[in-house]
Amino acid sequence: MKIRLEKPLLKSLALMASVIEARDAYTGGHLWRVSQYCRQLADAVGLTTEMVFLSKLGGVLHDIGKISIPDSVLGKPGNLTEPEYDVVKTHPGIGATLIQEHPLGDLALSAVHQHHEWVNGQGYPNGLSGEQISIIARIVSIADAFDALTSTRPYRCGVAATPAVEALKAEHGTQFDAFLLDAFIQMFQLDRLREIVGHSESGIPMVACPSCGPVITVSRDIKDGDIGYCRVCGSKHRLHRDGDTFAAEPTGEMGSADELKPQPETGSIEAFVSQAPLSVNI
Repeated sequence: MKIRLEKPLLKSLALMASVIEARDAYTGGHLWRVSQYCRQLADAVGLTTEMVFLSKLGGVLHDIGKISIPDSVLGKPGNLTEPEYDVVKTHPGIGATLIQEHPLGDLALSAVHQHHEWVNGQGYPNGLSGEQISIIARIVSIADAFDALTSTRPYRCGVAATPAVEALKAEHGTQFDAFLLDAFIQMFQLDRLREIVGHSESGIPMVACPSCGPVITVSRDIKDGDIGYCRVCGSKHRLHRDGDTFAAEPTGEMGSADELKPQPETGSIEAFVSQAPLSVNI
C-alpha cells in the first residue's frame, strides 16, 4: 500500500516524540541519535531507500509510550523494583496505541510496539522471536540499546563506545539479530558512529555538567562565553569553547524556573521532515 507523506502530518507525528525529551532532562538527543544509528544500519545492510527512512522514523518515535511512565519511575536513580519494571514494560503497548490514532501512525507501529522484543523470544511485550519481529524493530532494538549504554541515565553514567559494543556482543543472537548486530559492529569498527555518539544533533556535542554529571544540551547557535543550564541539578554554567565542544564552568548560581524550562528540540525534526520521501510503500 502506497502512503503519501504529507509534510504537515509527518511533522505532527514526529513532534509527538519531542514531548519525551522535553520531559526528561537525561534523554536530550536520544531520539536523534537512535534515528541516526537506525539510518546508518538500515543503509549498511542494503535496505531500500524507503526502508531506510522508515527505520529512521522508528528511531524517532520508538519511545513515545514513555509519556505514560511516572516521573518517580522514569527518573529513579537506583534499580527498579519488579513492579516498577512492569510499569516500564507497558510503554511499547501504550506507544502503539497512541500512534495508531495518527493518520501516519502505521509507518512506525512495529518499531514502537516491538523494539523491546528479543530474537530468542525472551523480550516484551509479546514474546515474539526471530522474524516475527519486524526488521525495523530489530534495527531500533540495537540502536536503542547502544545509545542507552553510551548515555548518562539517572541510575548510572554512560560508558564509552568500545565497552558498549562489547556489551552488545554478549547478546549476539539472543537479544539482538545476529546479522544486524554484525553489521552494526562493523560500522563501529569503520568509525562511522563517532559523529553521533555524544551528540544531540548533527555537529552539536553534549556537554557534561561538572556539578552533577548528566549532560547539558546546547543549541546550534551557542557561542563561547554563553550561559548554559543543567535541568537535572539546576546549576548555571558559563560555556567555553573546547575544540569541537564546550566545557562548562560553574558560576555558583542556580537557574530560574524560566531558564530551566524544557525547550523541545524542533531543529532535528524539521531536518527529518525535509529529507523525507514523497511517499512510501508498506
